[in-house]
Amino acid sequence: MMKRRMLGVVSLLMLVLVVATQAADLPDGVVMQQVMQSIRGSAIRAHMRFLSDSLLEGRAPGTRGYDIAARYVQAELEAIGLKAAGANDGWYQNVPLRKSVVDAAQSSFTLISSGKEERLTDGKDYLLTPDMLRQQSSVEAPVVFVGFGVTAPNQKYDDYSGIDVKGKIVALIYGAPAKFPSTERAYYSDGLVKQRNAVAHGAIGMLDLMLPEDWKRYSWDWLRPQVESGDMRWLDGAGKPHDAFVELKGKALLNDSAGKKLFAGAERTLEQVSETARKGEPQAFPLPVTVRLQVASRQSKLQSANVVAKIEGSDPALRNEYVVYTAHLDHLGICPPVAGDNVCHGAIDNASGTATLLEIARAYSNLATPPRRSVIFVFVTGEEMGLLGSDFYATSPTVPREAIVANVNIDGAPGLYFAMKDVVPMGPEHSNLAKNVEEAAQKLGYELSPDPMPEEVSFIRSDQYSFVLQGIPAVYITDGVKALDPKIDGLNVIKQWLTTRYHTPGDNMAQPLDFESAAKGTRLNFLIGYLIAQQDKRPEWNSGDFFGVTFGKGPKLTVGSR
Repeated sequence: MMKRRMLGVVSLLMLVLVVATQAADLPDGVVMQQVMQSIRGSAIRAHMRFLSDSLLEGRAPGTRGYDIAARYVQAELEAIGLKAAGANDGWYQNVPLRKSVVDAAQSSFTLISSGKEERLTDGKDYLLTPDMLRQQSSVEAPVVFVGFGVTAPNQKYDDYSGIDVKGKIVALIYGAPAKFPSTERAYYSDGLVKQRNAVAHGAIGMLDLMLPEDWKRYSWDWLRPQVESGDMRWLDGAGKPHDAFVELKGKALLNDSAGKKLFAGAERTLEQVSETARKGEPQAFPLPVTVRLQVASRQSKLQSANVVAKIEGSDPALRNEYVVYTAHLDHLGICPPVAGDNVCHGAIDNASGTATLLEIARAYSNLATPPRRSVIFVFVTGEEMGLLGSDFYATSPTVPREAIVANVNIDGAPGLYFAMKDVVPMGPEHSNLAKNVEEAAQKLGYELSPDPMPEEVSFIRSDQYSFVLQGIPAVYITDGVKALDPKIDGLNVIKQWLTTRYHTPGDNMAQPLDFESAAKGTRLNFLIGYLIAQQDKRPEWNSGDFFGVTFGKGPKLTVGSR
């Protein structure tokens, strides 16, 4: 990762030439200089510096730090002249939440095999998922291994084929077959989809396993504090947690050594089933072990707000349709210290997304004529706990849901790592949003690249997924790996960031950041939304597309724990 130095005079002249060239190409006579004056790298840096400051203590939902961040965003939106578009025409949409944390002292995990019992060690061998519905829950049942735990008729794949798991605990591997298309692989990797599938087959508990290569990306020491911090769900009108399965009486993540104990004496070893998983072949068989789980959970209720604003459209026929931008305002809060710092600052993830969305809003407010459709800006809470704020908004928006034509989501400002030749669009290939993305990228000189890390299942891990599950076409632009500087290995830079700074105090303002490159990525997101807001027809799912067929019509699903 390279730290960018101050642009010299020559670089500034080159930037002016780029601006002039782009100005001539923008649709409908929009002058690019308007956008350039509003979307500034210095402003992105300033917003990020405040939002990631230690005084906000990591912006965890329901905390004073998050509320300060929300007030800051409101003040900025109000200052640039946007209208409030939250509940009751205010700036906020309150999201009622339930948090649940495991009481480790009152919980346990016991393996029973050949009449012998072995009690495993919490935090060392396993991590329990707290129960959202009960303070005390227990289950004792035989264990059945079910591969990835995936049933995908469209891919002619079913790990549950020919196996009976009714009244059993299922053990399954993180992820989905690599041979699936990237976004469908992400969908079938979703923990909620797997839980729903397990319940549909009669399971009463779940044990999560990971492949050795997954442990290299997500170490036990990195995962442990995040799992132990607890889980959240938003509450419906009756005060019940959304997407909580009463049928599942216990759920745990096992480390590699505990996973091997689970397979001791089985017809196949953990190493053998891992190899079959890599080949993408369905597999399932009973394990010669029974597991007893005792889960004690401490539950609390809290609230955290989405911040919502809008610009009204200029076309009388289209102003009642909406393009919705989203960026998550929250982060993890206080976390395990690194070099004496115990704040997860979330500078890139996602103070940068919040900062760039504020600059996009400023750009819209500076247009001489608003776009034809109305544009809504939603700064959502609870993304880190399972896309909660965006799920709440997409399920119960402050405008008619059928009037929302598309979502443009920002999770990390594109280009902060280094100046890029390319970007990676997540999701537009499923609808004719692809044309908007292609046009915007071409005008700004970006190449479009496929997902370079499909194993990260990024498509389901940010807020655009909440809108897809409500049948709304959506796009999320993430960083490409082709650097303008040939000395930079872009893919290695991003992978290094994911394994050294992601979800740690190291994601701070001291890391190397390229704000001018981020400003260019911000202009791309502005232009994508603007093109959607200007076109005559609303976006449509591609004919026969998996997500369009699954979610475009009929009952809608909502997001669960990530």
